[in-house]
Amino acid sequence: MKIKLKRSFIGMKPVQRRTLQALGFKRPNQVLEVQDNPSIKGMIKHVQSFVEVIK
Repeated sequence: MKIKLKRSFIGMKPVQRRTLQALGFKRPNQVLEVQDNPSIKGMIKHVQSFVEVIK
């Protein structure tokens, strides 16, 4: 599964910032390929307004 960070870390709550960093994001518009498992899906759901899932 591919996910893309839609906006920068500026103005985010610290919990959301740490979640995105745990997913591996470092900069806006970055696309990552991650495994499709329940823990990753839960992290994506937690920050769903900041990421876009690309299939």
